[in-house]
Amino acid sequence: MDQLPKRPANYVPLSPVGFLPRANAVYGDRLSVVYGRVRFTWSQTYHRCRRLASALLALGVRRGDVVSVLAPNVPAMYEMHFAVPMAGAVLNTINTRLDANAVATILRHSGAKFLFVDYEYVRLAGDALQLLAGAGGSVPLVAVIDDADAPTGVRLGELEYEGLVARGDPDADLPPLADEWDAVTLNYTSGTTSAPKGVVYSHRGAYLSTTSLLLQWGVGTEPVYLWTLPMFHCNGWTFTWGMAARGGVNVCIRDARPADIYRAIARHRVTHMCCAPVVFSILLEGGASEQQLEAPVHVLTGGAPPPAALLERVERIGFRVTHAYGLTEATGPALACEWRDQWDRLPLPERARLKARQGVSVLSLADADVKDAGTLQSVPRDGKTVGEIVLRGSSVMKGYFNNPKANEEAFKGGWFLTGDVGVVHQDGYIEIKDRAKDVIISGGENICSKEVEEVLFRHPAVADAAVVAMPHPRWGETPCAFVVARDKAARVSEDDVLAFCSKRMSRFMVPKKVVVVEALPRNGLGKPEKVKLREVARKLAHTVPAQKPKGKTTSTTTTVGGRRDEQPVAHIMAVSRSSRL
Repeated sequence: MDQLPKRPANYVPLSPVGFLPRANAVYGDRLSVVYGRVRFTWSQTYHRCRRLASALLALGVRRGDVVSVLAPNVPAMYEMHFAVPMAGAVLNTINTRLDANAVATILRHSGAKFLFVDYEYVRLAGDALQLLAGAGGSVPLVAVIDDADAPTGVRLGELEYEGLVARGDPDADLPPLADEWDAVTLNYTSGTTSAPKGVVYSHRGAYLSTTSLLLQWGVGTEPVYLWTLPMFHCNGWTFTWGMAARGGVNVCIRDARPADIYRAIARHRVTHMCCAPVVFSILLEGGASEQQLEAPVHVLTGGAPPPAALLERVERIGFRVTHAYGLTEATGPALACEWRDQWDRLPLPERARLKARQGVSVLSLADADVKDAGTLQSVPRDGKTVGEIVLRGSSVMKGYFNNPKANEEAFKGGWFLTGDVGVVHQDGYIEIKDRAKDVIISGGENICSKEVEEVLFRHPAVADAAVVAMPHPRWGETPCAFVVARDKAARVSEDDVLAFCSKRMSRFMVPKKVVVVEALPRNGLGKPEKVKLREVARKLAHTVPAQKPKGKTTSTTTTVGGRRDEQPVAHIMAVSRSSRL
């Protein structure tokens, strides 16, 4: 058997780009992209991508060159997920919510040879390019992406996206993929520090992650997929390529506003969408919770673990939620809460609690586990013992671009260390308890901020909440809660929230400070910016009395890993290194 060689007929490098020529052959007359009044079929999308790849080659783009794009969820952004690797180049999608300095940092670090800019972000790009040039960096070629539905005429230089597509040759010879280990995309983490890391995906990893997620989420043929998740985030969790694999319709909207989302769902009969949990809050704004969907919409969500109470509310509208956990370094989702039929017979609150768990490994991973960070020994399946979530498999990144130190820290003992704290339940389902740096250690007790947030979300007048550590002269750290009122009529006071918490959690978990704010600061991926909240909490620390609080509270919830004879989580967990979904 060892004498049977690989041949062109039985060995082809795996690549998600291959889904597009198949879509052209199999689904050619079906709709591929919808944006306002713009409509494309899969045959048109295929030929447009080939034209763009040809134009890039004519402009000197070669194998391994980085092509960056700064754009929202518009047709051009979708097409570049195929066209750029078709030219042998590496696609770098940039978070549109970054500032000019951060964009310039990414362009400099990636060595981008070409930059596509949506017309709305021309000023941002111009400022970033000035910073890049001022620092002596190489400035990439620039092309503007004008609005496909209503062109504006905005330009930054001479090149324009549709002009490049028009001048390209759809029949030109494109470079074949020689090695499936070649880079297909370069994604930068959201970055909790000032130095975001460049995460490199291989063609092989992206292909396997795409097929794995389609199968695990149960996506059939001809789905109608609404782009509420930014395509710049982990390449849309690989569903950019996945919709071509299934012959689906990509419904593109520039902004994830409630009215736009509900309008698109009704108009196009959307069947699937992905989003961060913050979008659930958006969907429930302004009485939207009263709006019942005509047909169920399947939603894959990930990011900060969504509170069970929030999941319960969106389920009542008609969204069918599957919870996942992932990170940029895992090519998107790494764990998914696979649903079991017997759970359908449970009350809705219990179903929501189960859905809030992150679940089991996706099919493209060889393994996922929760281990003691020091010994790399698996923790017991008791739902209580915390450890670090670790992964291994073909969908894990190639590594961090030009960052050997970070690679050395991230890969140990045959595993990728996520830096996230979790537990394993008896049924094998993993549940995140916190990011390592977000665990609050108060008087030797370990407090998971997620558990406190779960209680806050059950308060009838609270719409949003985040909990961080606040310095305390006696306990070292205590929880500080930031809450947002459900609406202007809802009255939320610190005393009310503290009384609510005191009846539902152990005394040491009750926040020592509650701050009512109009909105939580969020990063470009919709996650609460806890770095900023911790800074506010640090300044508020002097307002909290140092003496031991008086009175008794009723304890109905206990924290994980809170026994005084246990080594504190923060002492054994690695510092969080990655950008979560």
